[in-house]
Amino acid sequence: MTTETTRAPDSESTAARRPIVAVLVVIFTVVDGALQVLLIERSAAPAEGRWAIPGGAVLHGETMDEAAVRKLAEETGVTDVFLEQLYTFGDLDPSPEEGSVGVAWFALVESASVRLAQRTAWRPEWWNLDDLPPLAFDNEQVIDVARTRLINKLQYTDAAYSLLPPQFTMRELQEVYEAILGRPLDKRNFRRRLLASDFIVATPEKRTDGRHRPARLYRFASRS
Repeated sequence: MTTETTRAPDSESTAARRPIVAVLVVIFTVVDGALQVLLIERSAAPAEGRWAIPGGAVLHGETMDEAAVRKLAEETGVTDVFLEQLYTFGDLDPSPEEGSVGVAWFALVESASVRLAQRTAWRPEWWNLDDLPPLAFDNEQVIDVARTRLINKLQYTDAAYSLLPPQFTMRELQEVYEAILGRPLDKRNFRRRLLASDFIVATPEKRTDGRHRPARLYRFASRS
């Protein structure tokens, strides 16, 4: 008579097959009328030398929200900005031994407030969305989803506040919208629609740049 024994799964091999859960943060800004995204040049395998969205594993005892805020602060030096969970993506790591599941977020930052991390390895750099380098791990898909979400957000929220200083001209606001939408907008229609939306309010202040007549400054109503 023979007795069959069932071997318990090896804990180390099981852990090795368990997908890694990471946060990805798609960080947008607008510079000179162009929508830009922050990318990191990878300094280790896999995909060494290629560019990717900032991201990393969730630390022990850390929530995914906290991990996203941490990554944003590490790369840009800012935290009090628009940051929203986007989507969950699978198979972001091409290695067969361990897959990676990425919970993506997207953030909007004003370029003047950003202080990029100063390092030579894992170097951060802004890229225009219409001139992206080849990206690692199908990150193009993540950026496309983030931009689509951002475009939709413009229709019914004041999310653009994070891309502008506390006070701004109507022209500056229109340039941000045009950069995100990727097309020019009629000046009169844009002004009429934004003022009717109650997203912005006029301030008593005006700005003179020496070339045009003083321009009225506005602020977002939600940002007192």
